[in-house]
Amino acid sequence: MKRRIPIEVWVPDLTFPGWMDRWYKQGEDFERAHPEYEVRVHGKDFWRFPRQVAEAAAEGRTPAISEYYFYMTQVARDSLAQDGSPLFTSVQKAIGGRTEILGEPVVIDDIIPPIRDYYTYQGDLDSMPTVATTSLLYANKGLLRRAGVTKLPETWEEVEEVCRAVAATAGGPSHAITWSNHGTFIQQAVASQGGLLVDNHNGRAGRATTSTMASPEMVAWATWWKKLHRDGHYLYTGKIPDWAGTLRAFAEQDVAIRISSSNDVNYMHRAAEDNDFEMEVGIFPYNDRVPYVGNAIAGTSLWLANGLDEATQEGALAFLQYLHNPEYAAERHRANSFLPLTYSSAALLEEEGWFDRHPRHRVAYDHVMRFPAGAVRQRPELAGRVPASEGAIFGDFAGNQDVMTRAMGDILARDADPQERFAFADVEAQRLLDVYNEYALTSGFRDPENSPTHSLSVEAFSEAAAGRDYSAADMEAVVRLNG
Repeated sequence: MKRRIPIEVWVPDLTFPGWMDRWYKQGEDFERAHPEYEVRVHGKDFWRFPRQVAEAAAEGRTPAISEYYFYMTQVARDSLAQDGSPLFTSVQKAIGGRTEILGEPVVIDDIIPPIRDYYTYQGDLDSMPTVATTSLLYANKGLLRRAGVTKLPETWEEVEEVCRAVAATAGGPSHAITWSNHGTFIQQAVASQGGLLVDNHNGRAGRATTSTMASPEMVAWATWWKKLHRDGHYLYTGKIPDWAGTLRAFAEQDVAIRISSSNDVNYMHRAAEDNDFEMEVGIFPYNDRVPYVGNAIAGTSLWLANGLDEATQEGALAFLQYLHNPEYAAERHRANSFLPLTYSSAALLEEEGWFDRHPRHRVAYDHVMRFPAGAVRQRPELAGRVPASEGAIFGDFAGNQDVMTRAMGDILARDADPQERFAFADVEAQRLLDVYNEYALTSGFRDPENSPTHSLSVEAFSEAAAGRDYSAADMEAVVRLNG
């Protein structure tokens, strides 16, 4: 029997129910269509995954395909193989303008712009997006109606109006709104105002070398957040990030609104059902005092190893296209409420009546498509500003997130001044960026876990994994794709 060509695929095991089973099935289905190949999918440790890939590369055994989180994009770009060459090659360049590979239709032009934008660097799609999320607003319909609110808030000002109405309701909840002190919401708020986290066009016109964490957009968000807290409307649990605590507050109707990931749609619905109230889903609120630039995304992408032999590379490229056929992409949305990655998958969901039967699932897709690619063409006044969907690319993004959440913790719990506290945070963020860049440019071995604050994420995971009500939702919230 002729030996099959192996395709090593490494992905972080997110521990969602059936998550790895779905990966194994996709590999098996591809093998049936292409019996000359053997797809070897390996679910790796969620927390150590980037380092495991780096260690394998240093030993000369790089997997053909590796899945990285969006905030590890700069690490992937900087990673080197054993011989000092780039560890990964551009998916778009490897495809080379073809419309099919081994009979599999090339789907990169079908990826919706808000998702494709993030993984595109200077016009080139570096990696293949896998799953994506954004941020949404979830509301207790009954509590809002008791407060006389019939329309979900979309702007910061409207959120304040709703909060005042809830606070004035006799027998209402202790607070009107909550969300986790997590980097994803801070980044979302800054991006939607047109703010940047680093220089060089958010690291997209060249390597980021300067932190811009204390931007006017950041301070505006922090000031507004602090005001909600000071006025008694925002529930701060005192923990970072405390996905579990904010979910519990919503489930137990201690708040009327919770902001969270679009990946939470199924779990938030379950919490509402279990506690006998109706839930509504709306968009992430934006600052209407400045031009609205767009809606940020988070998620993962698959990187193609550089230097593969032709047969292995062709099989890997074909598998990347196969993963995003309309049915597979639609199923990832149905199962975990991830954004439909492609126009075709969204059309399939529409045609089969999925969105009509599950209107809550339509909100995230409509939200990210509200202001898609081509922002500058549509809004000339935004020239020189990065559309939010492109996001930032820079080193030690994970450590940067910990810096911003600690700053917000001090602002909320210790009444720190937003301008002063983020000025200090900017110094911290600059130090992390400098350390990363020096390391990345001088070392042939990349240690993706060089952030001194990595332990915060591990602590958060341990907290969510502990046995609690909605523990499955808690764990999934922490191990989500927002970073």
